[in-house]
Amino acid sequence: MNTNKEVFIMAKKLTKYNQKRNFIKTNEPIGKEIKSQKKLRFVIQHHMARKDHYDLRLEWKGVLKSWAVPKGPSYNPKDKRLAIQVEDHPLSYRNFEGTIPKGEYGGGTVMIWDEGYWEPLKNEKVSFKNKPIKFFLKGQRLKGKWTLIPIKEDNWLLIKEKEERNYKDIKKYQTSIRTGKTMEEIEEKEETVKLTNPEKVIDTYPKVTKKDIFHYYQKVAKRMLPYIENRIISTICCPNGMKGSCFYKKHFTNPQLKKILLSKTSDKKNDYYYIKNITGLLSEVQMNSYEFHIWGSTVPKYNKPNLMIFDLDPDEKVSLKTLRKGVKDLKQILDSLNLDSFLKTSGGKGYHVVVPIEMKTWRSFSKFAENVAKLMEEKWPDKYTSNIRKKNRQNKIFIDWIRNTKGATSVAPYSIRMRKNLPVSMPIFWNELDKIKPNEITMQEAIKRVNRKDPWQKLLDFL
Repeated sequence: MNTNKEVFIMAKKLTKYNQKRNFIKTNEPIGKEIKSQKKLRFVIQHHMARKDHYDLRLEWKGVLKSWAVPKGPSYNPKDKRLAIQVEDHPLSYRNFEGTIPKGEYGGGTVMIWDEGYWEPLKNEKVSFKNKPIKFFLKGQRLKGKWTLIPIKEDNWLLIKEKEERNYKDIKKYQTSIRTGKTMEEIEEKEETVKLTNPEKVIDTYPKVTKKDIFHYYQKVAKRMLPYIENRIISTICCPNGMKGSCFYKKHFTNPQLKKILLSKTSDKKNDYYYIKNITGLLSEVQMNSYEFHIWGSTVPKYNKPNLMIFDLDPDEKVSLKTLRKGVKDLKQILDSLNLDSFLKTSGGKGYHVVVPIEMKTWRSFSKFAENVAKLMEEKWPDKYTSNIRKKNRQNKIFIDWIRNTKGATSVAPYSIRMRKNLPVSMPIFWNELDKIKPNEITMQEAIKRVNRKDPWQKLLDFL
């Protein structure tokens, strides 16, 4: 178990790594703590960036100590290869193979060239500052004794120690040790869906392109799909970005998705659709769908809802403090009914409280939700209303239960909202309610959060 001091040191080690990268744009892993194992791992990655080079990475105390080797390693002991020490990388980087977008730090293609284990030679005290490091590599392509010698500032020399071994020329290795792909094949296979107009600007302050949104959904898909797959969806499409006209789409147009007819009539108005996998999700983004909304039921049992949502929609005069008190009051009522509830930001003005509960009909489902809203209205008549009419909502919070009727939708967890700054509707822990505003979480922050503990893990068990 790491102490708090160790965790702080770890985070500090990876600060430079995280600061250099925009994780909306790049698929590189976010730098976070992973405890080292007893056997120390190493990886060498061929990196076709602005200048072709190889990256040597040695596991040490929870990170990968890293050097850029312009000419790559050599088995010839006479070759003294320059190795430039760079920022520490997270241990998860040893699994990274793909393309870093042009214009980003280290932009280019990365291939896992060799991997295995390493160990310092016996009686060697390892220092990564100003002392030579003698070590043994147990890789698939590189083996034997090696030395890293510091010469000046971040410059080192990588040298092969003399041994009575016959080794083949390592220049012949042009494929990934993991996948067998060449650099060109890795670049070609990087995206699962062909993205057109990737540089189209969707929002200007800050600048966000279609490619950025595509990469965002790639990164959050694993967390998002359990809530969106096999549920009828509707989307907000913005073919010309935020400055152009957007429209609400709820009928089938994308052959990559699945169609469902809710009645025997086979006209276009009756064609609804749903997503089954990440390819379906990304193909919708390709078709300019950037905001996703879902039904409260799954396709196999679309007449049996199982995901209830309460949207706390405050009047403009209601303070954030009062809004948060409203969320707590609602949770209090749900707790008294022995119902588990989960919290997310709306990405707009309010918060969403989600309740996993399955009922046999939409009528009983919506009636239950309405009764909860009316109970709040009766208990605190000066604070809450269950009536959607504007005149009933002055200085109050509307407990929107109407999203729990058949055909109604609510914004999906992890969805971007097509509003100023493109906020995200983000699942959060209950103890974060007083710390996070409804529209505070950005795409960048959301990507960081999906690499942490899941606040909705228990909800996943229900689904």
